[in-house]
Amino acid sequence: MHKQKLHHVLKERFGYDELRPGQEEIIQAVLAGKDVVAILPTGMGKSLCYQLPAYLLGGTVLIISPLLSLMQDQVEQLKRLGEKRVVALNSFLSYQDKQRILFNLSSYRFVFTSPEMIFQPIVRDQLAKTNLSLIVTDEAHCISQWGFDFRPDYLRISDWLKTFQRPPVLALTATATSKVVHDIQEYLQMYKPFIHIHSLDRPNIRYVIEKLENQDQKTEWLVSHTKTYEGPGIIYTQSRQRAEALSAILNESGTRSGFYHAGMEQEDRVFVQQQFLSGELQWVCATNAFGMGIHKDDIRQVIHDHLPATPANYIQEVGRAGRNGNDAVAFLLYTEGDEERTRFVVNEEIPIKHFIEMINEKKSNGENPARLVDDGFMNETDFRVLSYWLERTDPVETIQIVERLRMDKNRQIQDMLKLIEDTTCLRGKILTYFGQELDESKKPLNCCSVCGVNLNNLLTKQKEELTSASFSSWEERLGQLFPI
Repeated sequence: MHKQKLHHVLKERFGYDELRPGQEEIIQAVLAGKDVVAILPTGMGKSLCYQLPAYLLGGTVLIISPLLSLMQDQVEQLKRLGEKRVVALNSFLSYQDKQRILFNLSSYRFVFTSPEMIFQPIVRDQLAKTNLSLIVTDEAHCISQWGFDFRPDYLRISDWLKTFQRPPVLALTATATSKVVHDIQEYLQMYKPFIHIHSLDRPNIRYVIEKLENQDQKTEWLVSHTKTYEGPGIIYTQSRQRAEALSAILNESGTRSGFYHAGMEQEDRVFVQQQFLSGELQWVCATNAFGMGIHKDDIRQVIHDHLPATPANYIQEVGRAGRNGNDAVAFLLYTEGDEERTRFVVNEEIPIKHFIEMINEKKSNGENPARLVDDGFMNETDFRVLSYWLERTDPVETIQIVERLRMDKNRQIQDMLKLIEDTTCLRGKILTYFGQELDESKKPLNCCSVCGVNLNNLLTKQKEELTSASFSSWEERLGQLFPI
């Protein structure tokens, strides 16, 4: 594609004069009809890598997205740019709206959907009749990280792509190890893909590890810290209960906070998101359900109240800070034994060997193994994951796959623990994990807690305000306002 035409569309449609580093190479590869794996850090403009080509390729661009919030964010972003031919095809649509969209798919330039939706027969049939010019997998690391854990339909994308003469495939993500890149290529049926890996280093984000004695100290630190330094910020917790309790404690101390987790009603989650985006809330205490699709450019702090299960999860969550390029700080609060709590949570999420034997027994007896879910013997997620593997291999191999998954997850927890215990530069250690090297010439001042950090140079201190939370009584407050 001629460079001049590309930049004309860039200016006319998106209002930009220049592309960011990496974008042009990725876009040119897409326009040349190549499969592409693009790894760009959060805030580097991954969405433009499919949005711009859509106006040059014609046809319909299908974007496979992991979350409803992410789909809606992208739809609204395109609508703000004046795009009318965009839609999200998801399970929240009414029957009438879904039918209307499905039988008019070719009229849309952008169609966002989930991997699960693709495998509904009517959706699959209508997609086969649509002139797809590009298939995009947004947050493509989910293929590797979620596909094996609880969303096997991510792995089934491979089966779907074999059923028709597909267009080029573009995989977008902010972080990926070599194993994740391999999984992306395999499960998206990529042919000699162009791979672009941008440095994951975000010099404006500084890394701090705080070692504390116990959970109570963590709470005290969080109360003191959020009263001392301004947000906006996200505090990631390991449980729904902790997110709710911590939010209540912060509010009692005078810090405007909300909580967010997957156990909340959809309306309540959207309400908290909107409050955070508008600045009504300075802090959100959340499980890892919060963040993807929440595009707030001015987040100053991301704090982990627990040990994340993997370095990839950690970097994905930390990357939500400082999207505007301003200074931001990532804190990880660690108490001895946190790794055991994380290990317990991770291992609880992995199906046990006995479940495989139960499914196999039901099949051998000519019974429907789905009854195991109905009767409460296992949850639906475990059943879906195990059914996927048992369709493709025998019970012995399925057991081996599950055990390899368990070992890999425990190894990644150890990798996180090494990050805590290491005495070398945290920034360099993180980049090394992802197979990259730190460019010492771009290493920022106040790099990390190992190299040295002065928070007062990075974060704005809270202003002294006369609020009811600042005084022990209304009488004291009135005395301050109207001294005798």
